[in-house]
Amino acid sequence: MTSTPGAPPPHDPGPGPEARYPTHTGVRARAAEPEPDAGSSSAAPRRSVGGHLAALVRELLIVGVIALVLSFLVKTFLVQAFYIPSESMESTLVKDDRVIVSKLTPSLIDLKRGDVVVFADPDHWLTPELRADRGPVLNRIQDLLTFVGLLPDTAEGHLIKRVIGLPGDKVACCDTGGRLTVNGVAITEPYVKPGEEPSEITFDITVPSGRVWVMGDNRGHSSDSRLHDGDGKGNEGSVPIDLIVGRAVLTIWPLDRITWLSNDADTFAKVPGT
Repeated sequence: MTSTPGAPPPHDPGPGPEARYPTHTGVRARAAEPEPDAGSSSAAPRRSVGGHLAALVRELLIVGVIALVLSFLVKTFLVQAFYIPSESMESTLVKDDRVIVSKLTPSLIDLKRGDVVVFADPDHWLTPELRADRGPVLNRIQDLLTFVGLLPDTAEGHLIKRVIGLPGDKVACCDTGGRLTVNGVAITEPYVKPGEEPSEITFDITVPSGRVWVMGDNRGHSSDSRLHDGDGKGNEGSVPIDLIVGRAVLTIWPLDRITWLSNDADTFAKVPGT
C-alpha cells in the first residue's frame, strides 16, 4: 500500500504485551517479589549454626562412648591401674603410688618368683575400712569411672605382694645367715626395705599346687602369707593363683616415681625348679 502524499504516517501502537514477551519462548513476566522479611536474613545462619552444633555434640558423644568401651576392654583384658593404700611394699612401692597391672600374667604369661602381683583378698586378710563418703552422686560417678578404667582402683578388696614361692616350692626362714631359702638355696633380697629382716617369723612350708607364697617387701609391716598360715603347712597362707589379677609392671604416679617394676630375677637365678 502507498501512502497519500501529505497524509500523516499511520500510527504505530508499539509492541503490545504479547509482543514484548513472546509466548513461543516460554518466557513469562516475573511476578512481583515480596519484600524480604526483616528477620529472615538471620534465620538461615541460626539454623546453620544450630545444625553444626548438633552434629558436633553427636560426634563428641560417639567419640566418648567409643573411648569408654575401649577403656573398659583394656581394663578387663590387658591392664588396670591400682592405688597403693599402705606401706607393706616399701620401699619398692609407697603409700599413694599408682601402678599399672598387666593382666597377661598369669592368664597368658607364667608367674615367676619375684613378681609383684595384685590379688583379691583370699580369706579376710584385709581389715574392713570405711570408704570416704563424697555423697551418693559423687560415689556413683567414682564407681563408674573406676569400673570403665578411667580411675585407678582404690585396691579395696585387693592386696599387692611379691611372689616368693611357686607351686611345689619349699620356702623356709631362715638359714644361719638370717636369709630365706627356696628349694634349699639361700637368697639375698635387695628389694627388702632397708633396716628390715627377711622375716622375724620362722616357717618351713611347701607351696600347695595351684597356689603361691607371697610376702611384702616391708617385712615387719606386711600382713602376708606368713601371718595367715594357720596350719603352718602353707595351705592357709598361700594364695590361689586364680585370685591373682595380674602383675604390677609400672609405677605411673607420682611423676617423680615413674619406673618399671622388676621381678629381680637374679635373686632367684640359682633356685632350682621343682
